Amino acid sequence: MSAYADLLRLFADWRRFQLPPLVDGVPDYGPAAMAAQHRELRGYQERLAAIDPSPWPIPQQVDYHVVRAEMNGLDFDHRVLRPWANDPAFYVTIFPSESDQPAREGHYARGSLELWQHAMPPDAVRAAAIVAGLRAIPPLLAEARRNLVGTGRDLWIHGARRVRGQIVDLERLDARLSSAGPPGLRSDLERARAATEAFVGWLDAEAPARTGPGGIGIANYDWYLRHVQLLPYTWRDVGALMERELARAWSSLAWEESRNAGEPPDAPISDPTEYAVRAQQAVTDYLAFLRDRDLLTIHDDMDAALRARVGAYTPAPREFFVEIDHHDPMVMRTHGYHWFDKVQMANRPHPSPVRRGPLLYNIFVTRTEGHATGWEEMMLHAGMFDARPRSRELVWVLLAQRGARAIGDLRMHARQASLEEAAAFTSAHTPRGWLSLAGRLVRAEQHLYLRQPAYGTSYLTGKIQIERLLADRRRQLGSAFTFKRFMAEFDAAGQIPISLIRWELTGELGDDLREVLSPHPA
Repeated sequence: MSAYADLLRLFADWRRFQLPPLVDGVPDYGPAAMAAQHRELRGYQERLAAIDPSPWPIPQQVDYHVVRAEMNGLDFDHRVLRPWANDPAFYVTIFPSESDQPAREGHYARGSLELWQHAMPPDAVRAAAIVAGLRAIPPLLAEARRNLVGTGRDLWIHGARRVRGQIVDLERLDARLSSAGPPGLRSDLERARAATEAFVGWLDAEAPARTGPGGIGIANYDWYLRHVQLLPYTWRDVGALMERELARAWSSLAWEESRNAGEPPDAPISDPTEYAVRAQQAVTDYLAFLRDRDLLTIHDDMDAALRARVGAYTPAPREFFVEIDHHDPMVMRTHGYHWFDKVQMANRPHPSPVRRGPLLYNIFVTRTEGHATGWEEMMLHAGMFDARPRSRELVWVLLAQRGARAIGDLRMHARQASLEEAAAFTSAHTPRGWLSLAGRLVRAEQHLYLRQPAYGTSYLTGKIQIERLLADRRRQLGSAFTFKRFMAEFDAAGQIPISLIRWELTGELGDDLREVLSPHPA
């Protein structure tokens, strides 16, 4: 009989294996190394298939399927996405700010330099880490020129723009370093910047030859949804759900606007001091609401986690989420559940090694993005905005934007729309003109969704699955149901695919999930 300990040993081996090999400190994504990794992956999948988890408790079975989904993710990378060969943005390794996700969104080469982790000026230990990250850039970008053979135009053009951003980030790092900084650091920084500039020049020169589609096609999208994201949907199913959510958002907004016709105008904050005061007060009021309504267990680290991310005042013109924030800073605090997730992972980690850290290949998104999006609407229903009726409108504006951009994701991958066409659709179907084509956000989001299939749809597919879970638990628990109990169970399950959380919390393995979790053909 297979033991759970067998799975944990395999998991530890698997996590070491999935990292690309290092050659002189630089990850090797060359054809030979990647072909070898794909061949060797089969052995890990066979080891997993030899384990029978069926006699185990459901939480341990869930861990088994998490590991299987991760292995499917690497297999999909090799067979379909091949980001090291198709995606110039894969080779960006400088990141000034922290992601609100358990791991950074999208696919990136091993060895990123997370600058937000390093205070300036850096001490000797942190300076050494920065130097190591900078020194890897020139040889990695030289390797990228050999590896990048993909023909997808949108991935190429918008990937080059993302690489240009690394030049700006390196220049800002240079400005932050004092002249008395560690010896050699500035010269390493200059070499990294020069290598990035040369790489951009090469990308631009190669661009005219890259004329193919960037999307993966409907059949591949279906496989990815089922075997990596563990969702009981097809591309067509998700399309119908996204169209429904988009229509529901616009119609709900219309009703809110009609009901609020006699309310004062919805004017944005126009003063930096006012924004600073209201943003901090929003955190206070939000946590007080959660505590007073007994909706959530409030831990001491949650307040600081939110306050550190309220942001600063931005004058017009503003990008979409900043516009929402400047109309009412409390609304986006609900989506800031991401920061609750992160402090829980850091300070109250899951007991299972499989769930203790971030899952690979963005498999967490139906839980993290799905819940943060769903929580916005849940707080509306809970009454958080009853005294601010204009803020209720903002929740529906947010939902419409998520529905519109999800349809862009689907159309790009079905090869029915270019990135520019997807961006134009998303902009046109977002209320109030707040997602303008004149800004950077609309294209940046569609670029991420082209690079990472099903990310754009995860906000709503995850939300829908969570609503189903909530309904299941309300039915099961009857009068014993409370939101505080539900959220305690939900958070305790960890940041794993929402379909697995539903199985673990309900104990019910419906036909849809049973089919998702069944072995798939090689």
